Order: sequence, then structure tokens, then C-alpha cells
Amino acid sequence: MRRSRRYRTLSCRPVDEAFDQRLFPQRGTDPALPQWLSRSAASSRYLVAPRHCMISVHVMRSPLSLVQHPGLMAGCSRTDTVRMKTTRFVVDIDEDALVDLQRRLELTAFSDDLHHDDWVDGMPTAVLQRVVGYWRDHFNWRAAERRINEMPQFRAEVGGLEVHFVHVQGVDENSPALILTHGWPGSFVEMLDLIPRLTDPSNNGLPGFRSFSVVVPSLPGFAFSEAPRRPGTNSRVVASMWHELMQGLGYHHYFAQGGDIGSSVSIWMARLYPQAVRALHLNFISSGYQPPLGKPERPLSPAEAAWRFAREDWMQHEGGYSHVHSTKPQTLAHALVDSPVGLAAWIIEKFFAWSDGKKDLFSRFDIDTLLTNVSLYWFSANVASTLRMYKENAAQPLAFATGERIIPPLCFASYPREIVNPPREWLERVFQVARWSELPAGGHFAALEQPESLAREIHQSFGLFQ
Repeated sequence: MRRSRRYRTLSCRPVDEAFDQRLFPQRGTDPALPQWLSRSAASSRYLVAPRHCMISVHVMRSPLSLVQHPGLMAGCSRTDTVRMKTTRFVVDIDEDALVDLQRRLELTAFSDDLHHDDWVDGMPTAVLQRVVGYWRDHFNWRAAERRINEMPQFRAEVGGLEVHFVHVQGVDENSPALILTHGWPGSFVEMLDLIPRLTDPSNNGLPGFRSFSVVVPSLPGFAFSEAPRRPGTNSRVVASMWHELMQGLGYHHYFAQGGDIGSSVSIWMARLYPQAVRALHLNFISSGYQPPLGKPERPLSPAEAAWRFAREDWMQHEGGYSHVHSTKPQTLAHALVDSPVGLAAWIIEKFFAWSDGKKDLFSRFDIDTLLTNVSLYWFSANVASTLRMYKENAAQPLAFATGERIIPPLCFASYPREIVNPPREWLERVFQVARWSELPAGGHFAALEQPESLAREIHQSFGLFQ
């Protein structure tokens, strides 16, 4: 059975009322509008415009509030420079795809395991059985859809591909623009609790900070972004696509933040478009980052030498996944695109191995969020594209020539359970490091693990340049 996703371009009133009622069962006082377009306890006003235009609404979602104010929204001009045609996007997975997934989960065959609950060989069978049991019997994809659809989402042609993105305007007038880029094995879902803390900090536990207008695109082939049709889509290409997206939305100057693949995309943006990127904030440095070494550059410091040894040791013991992705991604993709349980094990093992917290997976993460993320990979059926990004980036690493420097300043958040954090001087070989923070808790998935901590870091960092 072929898996597919279904999405709709919505004007003010969806034409399919059955679809509308299933997707948005709880609404405000106007039943004609989806939840994120309807009245809420926070506001009694809204503006409705034709398709592709701005809609001003107030939305409340406990425990965080998301407030959408008038201004730039995809397809509607705040200034004369907005020129990108966008389509409003709502997630609606076909019922047949859900039935197919349920059938596959029920037919799962589990591997034998020598270590029971120990993660030494990867994801333990006992833990995977618990995850699959919850996925099969308790996980509610429609509820996950509704949560995702609370965020205003759009698609637009960028660099020849249809790109999915979340776009939320800040509550403050003339809020500076900020683009967030995720990585693998994550998605825009990692950012759902981070976004309100950036677009409306005062109402989400961070008073005293100015809001950002936030754009969160899905990497090509991830979630609801179209997969590349030919080789060559690496972080450098994505950086050009993201710059085109921001320019098309009317943001001629913006901040950039990222981790994992998002860090390399953000660095490429600063490298290629220094006149547009006001500053960078990173919580990870890509292994593809290669600063200039040798004369006339200074020798390695003891901290740099120790870090390079630790990185090589980590790659030897934990980097097998990366080597497969970088060499034979298609072979692995055949297995993962056909088995939701295999896909879940490949993804969730990394969330556990690279994160901070309790030893029990279900205590460390909200399992519904993890399964929402895995489900996006499953329903998109673009697993090969997500893995191939590693091979594309290996072919064009972030190598810098002697004397080359990045112009936009860098702020870096070092989380203790991140994958082998580099020393500051390793980054200072290329960057002007304006801020360096050592955080007390958190790992590779900072937006998901520590959304308040990361939001505060972003506010304090970019506040230096506003």
C-alpha cells in the first residue's frame, strides 16, 4: 500500500467540513475557521483576508501561548519588498496511511538481545517493545496533527523545490527576523515549544526580552519539504535556499540559529551572505567545519589537541551511523522506508544517546513528541533524502582557507551532554566569538530538551546586536 501525505490550501472557509471538523474539533466562536484562525480566550478579534494573505489572530495553547499579530505573514505585504508566493499548509495524513502503519506495527518481529535494558549495542529490544506498544495502542496521530496545525505553516517554491516552513510573527513592532534550522534525526517538531518563547517571550516565562519573528523551514526531503530530485543538495545549497526564503518574505537582515545540520547551514549563510546575517547562534559545531591549520596559523592549543582526539574517539565508537549515511545511504534507506519500527529504532536511539537526563527513555522525553517526529519521517517516505544529506555534506565540507574569517559575530551555547563540545579557541580560528555560554544541563537536542534555556540564550545573545 502506498503511503502518502495529504495537505490542503485553505482559504477562510475549508470546503470539506468533515475534514475541517476532524482536524479542528475544538474551536473558537466561529466554526468556519481552523483553530489557529479562530477566536480564543486571549482575543475577540481576527482579520480574515483572501487566500495567500495575512490573518491576524490570537491563539492560546497551554502551557505556552502563541500570539499572532498583524505584520508580515507569507503572501501578504508589510513592505513593498515581499515577493514570494506562498501557500498556507495544513497537515492531514490520509486515513489509509494510518491504517497501513497500524498494520505494520501489529506485525512487528523483534530482534533477540543479549543486554536487555542496556544501550551498549544500540536500542534495547525491551525498550523498543515498550515504544512500539505505546505507538500501536496509545499514540494519537490526529492529536499530534492538531498540535502541529496550531502553528501557521506554509509552503513556497525555494531553489526549485517546494519548502515547508513555520512562520510566526513576533508580538513587538518591527521584531527582528530569526531563522531556525533543525538537523537529523530531528524536524521542525523540536522547535514547537521554543517558538512561543521567542515570538512572545513575556507571555511564556521570559519577560524583559524583545520578540523575534521566527521562520522554521524543514530541510529538503524532511517532513513536508519536497525531496531533491538530483544530487548536490548540501548545506551550502540549503543556505542559499534559506537566504532566498528570507529575502522573499521581506527579511533583508536576519539572525540565524542552528544545531546539528542546522549549524552547518547557518555557518554557510553567514559565510555566503554576511551583509544579511546579523549574527549567528549555534549549539553545535558540525564535524565538517575545518578551520585553517598550519603556518601562518597558530599551533594547536592543548585544549584543541585534546578535543580532536576526543572527537576521533567518539567517531570510532559512536559514529557508525554517520559513516553509513555518508557512504551508502540508499542501502539503509530501503530498510527504514519499509519498516516503521526499524525507523523508530534508528532515530530514537540517537535521541537517547545524545541527550541529557534520566536513564529511562520515557522519563527523559515526552514519548508522544518522539513518535510525532518519527511519524513525520515515516509518512514523508523520503528517508533516503534525509540520510543522503550526510553524503552531500561530506563532498563539500566547511573548509576554510588560510586567513579566511566569518564576518557576522558568533554566539555559542555549550550544553554538557552535547557530542564532544569544541573549545572556544577552535571556533576563534574562523569566528569572532561574541558570547560563549556553558549551560548546566542539556544535550544535542537543546530546543527539545531545554527550550527555556535555549530561548534565554538566544535572547541574551542576539540582544547584543539589536
